[in-house]
Amino acid sequence: MGKLLSFAIPCYNSAEYMEHCINTVLAGGDEVEVIIVDDGSTKDNTYEIAKRYEKEYPDIVKAVHQENGGHGEAVNTGLKHATGRFFKVVDSDDWVDGKSYKRMLATLRSFEEGSEPDMVIANYVYEKVGAKRKKVIHYENVFPVEQMFTWDDINIGDFKVDQYILMHTVVYRTQLLKDCGLELPKHTFYVDNIFVFEPLPYVKNMYYVNTNFYRYFIGREDQSVNESVMISRIDQQLRVTRRLIDSYLGNKPVNERCRKYMVTYLRIMMEVSSIFLIISGTDENLVKKKELWKYVKDSDSKLYKELRYSILGNTVNLPGKVGRGISKTGYKVMNKLIGFN
Repeated sequence: MGKLLSFAIPCYNSAEYMEHCINTVLAGGDEVEVIIVDDGSTKDNTYEIAKRYEKEYPDIVKAVHQENGGHGEAVNTGLKHATGRFFKVVDSDDWVDGKSYKRMLATLRSFEEGSEPDMVIANYVYEKVGAKRKKVIHYENVFPVEQMFTWDDINIGDFKVDQYILMHTVVYRTQLLKDCGLELPKHTFYVDNIFVFEPLPYVKNMYYVNTNFYRYFIGREDQSVNESVMISRIDQQLRVTRRLIDSYLGNKPVNERCRKYMVTYLRIMMEVSSIFLIISGTDENLVKKKELWKYVKDSDSKLYKELRYSILGNTVNLPGKVGRGISKTGYKVMNKLIGFN
């Protein structure tokens, strides 16, 4: 009997916390496979831990070692080894909720082979260190609940700024990812955006499970979403943003609502890139901000207008030092309200 759900767990020097992650997904038993990808760890015994789990659970766990290629290459490796009908990435410092996991498996199990949704969506929870209240990102105001639906059943205007679809949110049909040729770049941060964005034109049928399935840990100082880390890696953010622009223009979806959602996602990516370039405070990064917007304008004038002349697009392009100060203040307010890093 084939596996229902394949988990890929990218690991890099993750010995301190990876066991908690692995233990939560192992609760799925023989219906799941857990592909632990050691991305060339150098500082600890990550691979030895993965091999121990493989030995203990030979019918469930696969331990794979590779030369360091970054998070994206670890996801690529996980996908290549995946045999389950569905595919889910869980980062090694995150985990899944036990009760919601049972519900998710029951839902996936209910789909007949050949009639599965292309994408299954669930809620995620910010497990932020020091936060008094855990923020749940849910989609019950956007998606029909517990039923199959298409892009035409969604009003893109119902998405709030913190509700766009992330890697934490999605379970993809494995064959869809393989058929669309998804391959994430090596040695690049923020490739989770590519993972959720590039397959979208191929997604026809979706299903939303209103349960808090994924637990997204925020709090490590070296974490890629830490503000200071994001500023230091801004060139990686720009690289991913340009790739998403190129991907959209090279493979525009036929469905108009899917297209509008992808434009909304690009708008957020442009604004995130712009605000961190502004916050950095360097003349060099202000030049990079101008170059990024020029890249869009030169690539496609219609897309440029859709991105630039929106509320947030205008906010991050206010002129002069005063304008940049307003942009920074707006970002701080949004961060306090949403708590995204």
